[in-house]
Amino acid sequence: MDFKLIHIEETDSTNRWLRDYLASDKHGLARTSSVRVSPSSSDAIIAVAEYQTAGKGCGTNSWESERGKNLTFSMLIHPDGLSANEQFHITEVVSVALCETLEAYINNKVEIKWPNDIYVGDRKICGILIENRLQGSTIKDCIIGIGLNVNQRVFRSDAPNPVSMYQLMGQETDRDALLKDFLEAFERISQSKTTSRDYRERLYRKEQMAIYEDQRGWFKARLTDVQPDGRLVLVDETGRERIYAFKEVQFVIKSPND
Repeated sequence: MDFKLIHIEETDSTNRWLRDYLASDKHGLARTSSVRVSPSSSDAIIAVAEYQTAGKGCGTNSWESERGKNLTFSMLIHPDGLSANEQFHITEVVSVALCETLEAYINNKVEIKWPNDIYVGDRKICGILIENRLQGSTIKDCIIGIGLNVNQRVFRSDAPNPVSMYQLMGQETDRDALLKDFLEAFERISQSKTTSRDYRERLYRKEQMAIYEDQRGWFKARLTDVQPDGRLVLVDETGRERIYAFKEVQFVIKSPND
């Protein structure tokens, strides 16, 4: 798969930038002096920002990223015949590709905190934000936003548990090479028939008794599975199965400073 790379010095959000790009008939690149385009024949596009002034996570979450230190980018792809009720497969592909990419660099186990955060131990190294545009019952366009902590040494926001590759490795990583490795993994895994299984095998807290919180309060449960539509399956201490959609349950995780 070939990608057109667009390098942006600064933007509020690369997902928002690509939404505007997609909506513009002429794409408006000539009007933006801070943009550098690497040509490609493909209509799959990646916007890479040196700095995001308002990087977003899921919901109302924000993303802290020091200028020029991390890998903050969004991908615009056009899934081929993927129906709306299969959209969780995109989360599976991206998450597994990130885990495999990171494990080639760091000597740590990399896991997926449902639905799409990437964790090393109890600390978050990467976040993903996926936005789909539908045409009828199929996905026409998909924008995948990724914020990966690479060379940042200190985190100053109130985010409870961030970690970077530098903090884990003690050395800086070439961000261009890292992006290339991720794209190769993404292409390979998107063609794999075992992606859904690989996603479930990499789940953070899989089969461990741990603390969660829903609208009724805290409870202990084992994470046993994720359904094909992306809903989380927990089994509590009484043996009762609890099934949750995104944002209906929270993982209770202590800060490393607690």
